[in-house]
Amino acid sequence: MIRIHNSMTGEKQPLQPIIPGQVRMYVCGMTVYDYIHIGHARMLTAFDMVSRYLRYRGLEVTYVRNITDIDDKIIKRAAENGEPIGAVTGRFIQAMNEDAAALGLTRPDFEPRATQYVPNIITMIGQLIDRGYAYVAADGDVLYAVAKFEGYGKLSGKRLADLRAGARVEVDEGKRDPLDFVLWKHAKPGEPAWDSPWGSGRPGWHIECSAMSTAILGTHFDIHGGGMDLKFPHHENEIAQSCGANGDKFADIWIHNGFVNIDDEKMSKSLGNFFTVREVLPRLRHAEVLRYFILSSHYRGPINYSLEQLEQADSALLRIYTALRDLPVVAAAESAYSARFREVMDDDFNTPEAIAVLQNITREVNSAKAAGQEAKAAALGAELRSLGGVLGLAQVDPQVWARLGVSKPGATLTDAAIDELIAARIAARKTKNWAESDRIRDELVKAGIVLEDKPGGTTSWRRA
Repeated sequence: MIRIHNSMTGEKQPLQPIIPGQVRMYVCGMTVYDYIHIGHARMLTAFDMVSRYLRYRGLEVTYVRNITDIDDKIIKRAAENGEPIGAVTGRFIQAMNEDAAALGLTRPDFEPRATQYVPNIITMIGQLIDRGYAYVAADGDVLYAVAKFEGYGKLSGKRLADLRAGARVEVDEGKRDPLDFVLWKHAKPGEPAWDSPWGSGRPGWHIECSAMSTAILGTHFDIHGGGMDLKFPHHENEIAQSCGANGDKFADIWIHNGFVNIDDEKMSKSLGNFFTVREVLPRLRHAEVLRYFILSSHYRGPINYSLEQLEQADSALLRIYTALRDLPVVAAAESAYSARFREVMDDDFNTPEAIAVLQNITREVNSAKAAGQEAKAAALGAELRSLGGVLGLAQVDPQVWARLGVSKPGATLTDAAIDELIAARIAARKTKNWAESDRIRDELVKAGIVLEDKPGGTTSWRRA
């Protein structure tokens, strides 16, 4: 049985789908005003892993990940650039999709945009007003009355009294309580706006996800996820809105992934200590290196981003791909390794232990190859590829992987040029021209090429 840590209870609990055999999952996605960074990549990869594994375990998954395409940050960026909001969001949605494809992410089943659900948002706000959870302020904003919702703070473990004590003193006479938050913002000059019963305006950020999730998945679904930083206030506000409007439970299980840190400080745009995915990927052998790095830590814990960690991920993947080289492709069969893989993944998606299973298979493949046990090595290799695929790893052709790499500065050798140099080195060695053989070897080493010499000669090579 799959057990998942529920942020609402702080404990692991069995996954018991509301509809047997089906899992409906909503994940808070990107606000599209800039390129995604490594912290975003972790969130995207974590929930991609969750959806992949649930499907591997035979469940029918409906995966929804939204796009926020109307927001204060987007409006500000468009104004700074002197371009329409649609141009900003369109450009960064395309960039996000390109980066997601490079990371090998499976597209969600639904990817709703907030601007497409304004009618649903208006309807939900109307329900909240009718049920006494929201009110129209003097300036035309519609606000949620936090004190009206009895369970507010349950997800984040915060108490209203403590929140009020720490609340900033703001000049906002329209609020009945300093904790009340906006559902509908009255129109301001130059900003996009929609007609509503409360006047022209646009949605607040929190109401967008409540409206989109319930419109697609219903008022009660299985899993709601997102980054740890969204637990409060965003997800807390979602619960208040959705339960207040619909009178239903909303989500059974809440999943939150941990932060990516640099020097033990959270990576974020606001702090300016971030690296975008499109900055990092060209420096790596392949995007799987970044994916391996992310999955090598449990999704709930922090992960420290560093060059050393990426190099370790690269080396670990190289060992897997080297073991898979020269193995015939056979049908995958299951062994005790598959059972162990499921055991650890069933325990709150324990990817570090799942990767340890892949590493153990890799070692046994190498042992079987060294002992001349070709059939055993091939069978284990097939199982390695199959289980790796559940995590989105080991999916590149091993021969192709060996020739991937980041060229050293000034190195411009193509694969064909490398093959020609190796052929020339073999010819030099046959004529015992050791000086020429050494010269060619040094040229290749300088270009970052590792030769794999065997008793019969150089049979293969890889980029460092």
